[in-house]
Amino acid sequence: MQTLHVDASTWMHRIGPRLKLGTLAALGILLFLTDNLALLCLAVAIGALLYFNTGLPVGEALKRLRPVVLTIIVVALFSLIFNPIHVAIVTVLRLTALVLFAAVVTATTSIAAFIDEITALATPLEKVGLLRAADIGLAVGLVVRFVPEILDRYRAIREAHEARGIKIRITTALVPLIILTLRDADNIAAAIDARGIRRH
Repeated sequence: MQTLHVDASTWMHRIGPRLKLGTLAALGILLFLTDNLALLCLAVAIGALLYFNTGLPVGEALKRLRPVVLTIIVVALFSLIFNPIHVAIVTVLRLTALVLFAAVVTATTSIAAFIDEITALATPLEKVGLLRAADIGLAVGLVVRFVPEILDRYRAIREAHEARGIKIRITTALVPLIILTLRDADNIAAAIDARGIRRH
């Protein structure tokens, strides 16, 4: 499986995962507490500056953002339909800044560090019998690891459509994408069970 982590040695890679996750959570709260366009534009600019300095080539960095940008455009269109233009712009800027900051965290934090940190943070809940910390860490790690896999599946489906001269549509891409993703999930679940992880 692929990963969103970038193997580099920038100063952002050297920051601990707990600090990065805490900062991301705090930034997410602050972004939704303000509707000041100047501050939101500044947040987008800072997020973009950090993201394009994670060690990724510019082309690859833009390719990773493409599916998320399409989602933000859809959200913006719906927001324009039901809200004033100012509200729509604020929504787009908030989402864009949050996506960029989140992309920085995922690009500069390894999956193992993610799992370890989430497991540590969930340990107090395990002590009171609410959940199993290891299961939460594993689930979060798998979600993060699945993102590039799903994107690759979509690219493969799109290329198959283009090779056959078929225009790609949501209806023709979504079903095979879901089937392939569920098949991968079943294979991973079988591998986890074969190692006895969920029985420990």
